[in-house]
Order: sequence, then C-alpha cells, then structure tokens
Amino acid sequence: MNELHFAFKARQHLNRGLHELPPSTQSRLQAARERALARQKLAVHQSILVAAGSFVQEHTEGFHLRQILVALALVLGVVFYAYWQADRSIAELEVIDSALLADDLPIAAFTDRGFDAWLKSSASH
Repeated sequence: MNELHFAFKARQHLNRGLHELPPSTQSRLQAARERALARQKLAVHQSILVAAGSFVQEHTEGFHLRQILVALALVLGVVFYAYWQADRSIAELEVIDSALLADDLPIAAFTDRGFDAWLKSSASH
C-alpha cells in the first residue's frame, strides 16, 4: 500500500466517523479549524534583495559597532593593498614596455632566453 492510498483510506475513515459525532463536537472542531487557519502563516513572495537584507539583519544583531568597524577596516585594507600591488605591477610593465619601444633591438633579442632577466635587471637600475 503506497502513501497516497493510505492517506485516501484514512480520509475516508475519518469522514465516516465525522457523521457519528454529536453536533456540539462538530461545531467545536469547526471553530478550532477556523482558528488554526487564521493563525497559519501565509507564504510571502519577496525579492532576493529583501531576503538578503533580512538574512544580514538576523545574523548581525549580536555584533557590536566596534566589531563591524574592525571588519570594515580589514576589508578596506585588503582592497587597498590589492590595488597598490596591481598599480605597482602596471608601473613595472610600463617601464619595460617604454624601454622596449624606445630601443632599437633586433628581433632575435626578444626571443633570447636571458632577455627577460636582462629587462628586469635594467628596469631595477
């Protein structure tokens, strides 16, 4: 017997027993059902941003302002360091590119294995 068949049989049995109940019991059951339906939570459809905001609000209620400021400072420090590193790397590449463009090197020099090491050593001077 599968679950649907069992549920169908249980519903039939309960419906048959309902007719045998006294009217006062039936009215109390009806009132209890109406109260339960009134208290039932309704599913509310909300956007992702609202759900994300409520998630953040629920999980940050125990934090103090000092903890939030420390975390924010840490995040800003990491972002600043990553920006600084990228800027430094771009500046190094800029020096190398300008040296290559300003120099009259033969094509064979670019394919030489030691050329990259020479570029780095000349860029550091």
